[in-house]
Order: sequence, then structure tokens, then C-alpha cells
Amino acid sequence: MPKTGKRPPTYRHKGFRFPFHRTLIMGIVNVTPDSFSDGGLFQDPAAAIAHAITQADQGADIIDVGGESSRPGAAPLDVEDELARVIPVILGIVKARPALPVSIDTYKPRVAQAALEAGVAMINDIYGLRDPAMIRLTAKTQAPAVVMHMKGTPQTMQRRPAYKDVVAEVIAFFKERIRTLARHGVNKIILDPGIGFGKSANHNLALLSRLEEIAALGFPVLVGLSRKSFIGMTLGAKLNERETGAAAAHAIAIAKGANIIRVHDVALHRQAAIMADCVRLGKKPIDRRRRGGG
Repeated sequence: MPKTGKRPPTYRHKGFRFPFHRTLIMGIVNVTPDSFSDGGLFQDPAAAIAHAITQADQGADIIDVGGESSRPGAAPLDVEDELARVIPVILGIVKARPALPVSIDTYKPRVAQAALEAGVAMINDIYGLRDPAMIRLTAKTQAPAVVMHMKGTPQTMQRRPAYKDVVAEVIAFFKERIRTLARHGVNKIILDPGIGFGKSANHNLALLSRLEEIAALGFPVLVGLSRKSFIGMTLGAKLNERETGAAAAHAIAIAKGANIIRVHDVALHRQAAIMADCVRLGKKPIDRRRRGGG
């Protein structure tokens, strides 16, 4: 287990580096008709690939490609349909920008395996690698993997979620996952508290206000706040008015230990991340990254 009190060590996979001396920007590419904020915009593979390239040009370090919506109430997608959506996009991004790491947003082992074979360098699993087949795949390939906390499923998660102490319960979940995955040889994990996944607005705010307790586990922490409904509830803002509030919250999350932020508007959030990093360090962080490589 990585030592606490320090920035997490650099992860490496397939020649890619994921350094955590500065905040990494993960750009979102939803190849879906029904995602809550951009469903249908990038369902065409050419449009999705072009969007990923634009995000890379704006400073994205990682592109996260997903084919199944995880919005509240979303229905599960058949494996073959998910593969048909994401694999052409992954292949197109890898061909256009071979130095840009791509992540696959899926909880299905078959989709993750096909995506890894197509060139992705990271798995992003909203179910937190609870499927034994996903654990075996991650152990075999040694790909970095995002382990997210979610109470329930996308179909049920927002039906009055309740916790005695949301931060303590999320940390307990992560400790169990860390122990279990380590026994199977999976150590390159990234912790995602799952903002908006089975949490009320107050639960989300509590997780952000105590994020340093999750960072103290010693692993990289990913936070995704872009366009989330709790920001709209907090600010009284419509869907297309939430990015400034999200950027402010991301900056606070970085100060409290976040290492990756998952965003729709790369340019805006990259500026917030650079400023947060400079304040956190008291200086401008050294950035020797290749395009997308860290």
C-alpha cells in the first residue's frame, strides 16, 4: 500500500505515465444517447473522436470513453451494444493521438478486455471492481483502475440514500476494496468517492469537505463534479450554468487531496486545476508532460 502523507506514486501502463505531482485532467466522452448532460451529442464515432481530440488540445491528460449512461434511473446496456459504441471511438482516438491515454468507463469485464486490446490504458469501474472477472482482468493486465463507491445501482441509487456517516462508510468501503484487491495482485487503483452516486446534496458536500480523509488512504483520488445536480441545487443553477460552481468545487477538492478531476469542459477546469496546484504547492508545479502522457 502506498504511504500516507505523500503524493501518490506515478502509475505506469503500456508506456503511459500517470504522475500525481500535479492534478490530471480527465476529459469525458460519452458515446451515449441518454447521458444526463450531453447524451446524443457524440453518439456518432467521428463526432466523439473529434471531441476527444479537441479535449486533448485543451489540455486533457486522459480521455474517458463511456458507452452506457450512469445517470439516475438509466437502464443497463447490452454488452454487444456497448462494444459497438465504444470500440470504434477508442480505436480512432488511439490512432489520432497515440500518446494520449484513454480510459474505458465500464463495469463489464468483456467490454474492459476489448477496450484494453484496442489500446486503452485505464479502467474506470463505477461498481468498484466488485465483479471477480474484472478483478482477474485488472490483475492480469496490471492496468490502473478507478474504484468508485456507489450505493445501489444507477436504477436505485437516488431513492432516498441514507448514511450514518457518509465519509466513514465510503472510507470503510475503500479499505475493504484495497485489502481485497491487494490479495489478488491489484495495487494500481484510484479512489473515486462517487459524487452523485447514491448520495444526497449534503452527502456530496460532506465528502468534499472531508476529502483529505480519503486521500489519507494513500492512493490517488479522482473527483468528478462536472454539471452534477447537487451543484445546481446548491446554486439554483440550470444544467448549462453549473460549470463555474463545479470548477470552484474542483479547486477545493484539489486542495484537499484530489489527484484527478473528471470534467466536460477541459479548458475551464484545467485553469482551475493549475491555480489550485500553484496555491497548494506555493509555486508552479513542474510539467514535463508529453501530450497526454503526464
